[in-house]
Amino acid sequence: MIDVAPGKIQTLKQAWQEKTLQPLVARYGERQERFTTSDEAMEVATVYVPDGAEPDHYAEKLGFPGEYPFTRGVQPNMYRGRFWTMRQYAGFGNARESNQRYKFLIGQGQTGLSVAFDLPTQIGYDADHVFAEGEVGKVGVSISSLRDMETLLDGIPLDKVSISMTINAPAAILLAMVIAVGKQQGVAPDKLRGTVQNDILKEYIARGTYIFPPGPSMRLITDIFSYCAAEVPKWNTISISGYHIREAGSTAVQEVAFTLANGIEYVKQAIAMGLDVDRFAPQLSFFFNAHNNFLEEVAKFRAARRLWARIMRERFGAQNPDSWKLRFHTQTGGSTLTAQQPDNNIVRVTLQALSAVLGGTQSLHTNSKDEALALPTEKAVEIALRTQQIIAYESGVADTVDPLAGSYYVEWLTDEIQRRAEAYIARIDELGGALRAVEEGFVQREIQDAAYRTQRAVEKGQQVVVGVNRFQTDEHSVGELLRVDENVRLEQISRLTALRAERDHSRVQASLARLDEAARNPQAALMPLIIEAVEAYATLGEICDTLRAVFGEYAPENWV
Repeated sequence: MIDVAPGKIQTLKQAWQEKTLQPLVARYGERQERFTTSDEAMEVATVYVPDGAEPDHYAEKLGFPGEYPFTRGVQPNMYRGRFWTMRQYAGFGNARESNQRYKFLIGQGQTGLSVAFDLPTQIGYDADHVFAEGEVGKVGVSISSLRDMETLLDGIPLDKVSISMTINAPAAILLAMVIAVGKQQGVAPDKLRGTVQNDILKEYIARGTYIFPPGPSMRLITDIFSYCAAEVPKWNTISISGYHIREAGSTAVQEVAFTLANGIEYVKQAIAMGLDVDRFAPQLSFFFNAHNNFLEEVAKFRAARRLWARIMRERFGAQNPDSWKLRFHTQTGGSTLTAQQPDNNIVRVTLQALSAVLGGTQSLHTNSKDEALALPTEKAVEIALRTQQIIAYESGVADTVDPLAGSYYVEWLTDEIQRRAEAYIARIDELGGALRAVEEGFVQREIQDAAYRTQRAVEKGQQVVVGVNRFQTDEHSVGELLRVDENVRLEQISRLTALRAERDHSRVQASLARLDEAARNPQAALMPLIIEAVEAYATLGEICDTLRAVFGEYAPENWV
C-alpha cells in the first residue's frame, strides 16, 4: 500500500505536472487558453486534489489522470485537450441511404462514424439469401460486398474520419472492406483509425449474432490482433462490450465484471497464440452502457478503468503503460428508453451522456428519443447529437478532469463496484475462465436473475419508470417514424446479380480456394487472404460460407 503523508499530494501533483501534463500540452495544446467559471472570475484548474487533511492511499487508489491506475482518466488533461469523439450509431436500408445520413451527421458536427449493420450482414448472409428475407436494411445497413462498402463510404475521407463498426462474427471481412476502400482513396492501412467490435463472447452471452464455434471464432479475433498490430496500428482491434450485457439485464457490477472477464479471456487467448501482450494490448478497447443511476454510472466507469489497469499490469505483466489503459466508447441505455411519452427519453439520454463524460469516456453515442418505436428520424438524431454538443460546449464539465473525485459517495461507490466485480472475476476464474463460465451458463443465469429482479420491481412499482408505471398520460399519436422501404431487398438483390455478372469469376474462386486452404491450417494467417477475397469482389456470404465449410456453425447445445 502506498501511503501519502499530509502535504505529500501537492509534491506529487507538481511532479505529475512537470513529467506528464506539461509535455503533452506543449505538444498538442488545449482547446482554449483559459478555462474559467461563467463570470470569468475563477480560473478552473486541470485537476483538483485534496487540501488539508489528506486521505490515506490517495496515490494508489486515485493518483493523477494519465498515470497508473488511471482512475481519474487515461489522458493527463482529458477533454481540455479535445472533446470525446461524438458518434451517432447509424445505418439503415442500403449503402446509399446510410451514406446520406452519415454526411448529414458529419455536417452537423459529428466527429466519427458508428456503423450499424442489418441482421443478415451480422450473421454472414448476403441480401439474396433465403434467411435474409424480411430483414434486409431493417436494423442497420445491408453490406454484401466491397461494392456496397464503396458506396457506404463514398465521400468520407478515411484519413480524417474514424470508423466504428458494430460487427462481430464477420468482423474480419468488414474490416477488410474498409482497408480496401482506404486503398482506393489513397489512404494506407497504417493511417486508418477506427474500431471493430469483434467481441464474440458477449454474442454467446447476450446477443446471439454468432456464426462459428468458439475455437475458430477466437482464432479469427486473434488473427485480427496480429494483423492490425503490424499493418493497421491505429485501429482498435476489439471493442469488448459490456453494453449488450447491460441491455440483457445485468447490474452495473455485473457489466464491469463480465466485460473485464471477457477481456481477460481474449488476452489469454492472444498470449496462447504467441502474441506479446504489449504488442496487441494497446489496441484493445471497451464499450460500456450508460444507465439512469447517474452517480453509480460515473463510479462504474472509474472502477472499471482502475481494475483493468491492475489486471494488465499485475496479472499479465504488461510493461507498456498504454497496455494498462482502459479506453472505452459509451452508448446511452437503449433498454431505458420508453415508447410511452418518448420526449422523456431526451432527459434520460442527457443524464446518461453526462455520466459518461464525468466518467471519462473516449467516445459517445446518444440514443434518439424515438428508438423504442423505430429507427430514429433525422430530426431525432439531430437532437441526440445536440445533447452531446451542449454538454461539451455549454456545461463546463469538460473544463477540469474527473470533477466528482473526492465525493465521499462517489469514491465509496467506485471502491465497492471494484470490490464486487473482483469477486465475480474470482468466481469466473474458479470455473476456468470466461469461456468456460459461458459454456456452463453461469454468466447467462446471473444476468437472467438480475433482469428478472428488475422487471419484478418495475411491475410492483418499487422501481419507478416515469410515464410507464407512474405519471402516465393518455397518448395516441407517436409522431413521425422512419420506415425502411420494402424495395430495399429487391434493389440489393439486383445489385448483387449485376456484381456477380461483372466480376472476374476465376479470380473470386481462386481467392476463396486459398482462404479455404488457410482456414484448414491452424497456423495460417487469415486476414491477408480475406482482404484478397474482398478485393476480388467475393461477397460476404461467399466468404462466410467458405469458413463455415471448414469451421462449422455454433449451436448453443454443442460447444466445439
